[in-house]
Amino acid sequence: MIATEGLTLDSLSPRQMARRRYFKHKGALVSSVVMAIMVLFVLFSPLTTRYGVNEAIFKAEPGHPNSYLSPRSEAWFGTDDIGRDIYSRMIFGLKVSLIIGISAAIFATIVGVTVGSIAGLRGGRFDDLLMRVTDIFLAFPFLVALLVVRNFLGELDFLTPIVGERTSIRFIILLFVIFGWMGIARLVRGSVLALKEREFIEAARALGASNFRIVFRHLLPNSIGPILVALTNTVVGAIIGEATLSFFGFGPDAGSGDTSLGLLVSASRRAVTAGFWWMVVFPCTLLILVALCVNFIGDGLRDATDPKLVHGG
Repeated sequence: MIATEGLTLDSLSPRQMARRRYFKHKGALVSSVVMAIMVLFVLFSPLTTRYGVNEAIFKAEPGHPNSYLSPRSEAWFGTDDIGRDIYSRMIFGLKVSLIIGISAAIFATIVGVTVGSIAGLRGGRFDDLLMRVTDIFLAFPFLVALLVVRNFLGELDFLTPIVGERTSIRFIILLFVIFGWMGIARLVRGSVLALKEREFIEAARALGASNFRIVFRHLLPNSIGPILVALTNTVVGAIIGEATLSFFGFGPDAGSGDTSLGLLVSASRRAVTAGFWWMVVFPCTLLILVALCVNFIGDGLRDATDPKLVHGG
């Protein structure tokens, strides 16, 4: 606290200033609240769901069917083709989609940060080699490359005990890790190249700091903003990517006892022409809402961690 001519000024740490800038971003703040509510619904699914993931709302009888029921008191968001509650399945599907998105983003970020840091710090041929590998990954159309790698890895039997079947959640996460690290690696590499010749890095080298310490104590903390934004983008990319795979029939196994937002969206395409609008509107709205919330949170983190940006919301 600084006192000057009778005035008392509070000095804020960089973390406090970042928190203040984040809370000034109205879109990020509202999105954080909405995402927190959705996460609570997922965490307390035994209380927030009305039926099991594959449980029919009641047993179908002659003259009293349970399939394709419109929204009503027994099923707030209607039922699907075998009488399952869409509302409850959306909560279970959100859980699986968040697991896929967050897990893929975390592992892809770890790989990307590691590759980008090494490439940017060492430079030379090693940097060229890693960046050419990255360019090769980025050169192929995403969906085509995803399906090719999916089929290739699915044929390697020795990987099955580790990553599971090609329709398992673990396998889907692995796919998005393989294709999610390149953009983060390029971003971190560029940040490291811009920072490694700065005076404070030279001072750290003069004091005998190792490359490991320079990266984790100086370079990465100064690149945390872009990394967090890239992580949120990867979360969205994995969730939308899973929905795309499921839409074309290459997502998680629908018969495994679980569901996902992608599987719910995929099931809705058969209901469009038949006029069962609730099977389209509710799952697609939730998928869009999740993507928008994560994107707004990423925007808020960008504004919070970049002091040059003074606007928000």
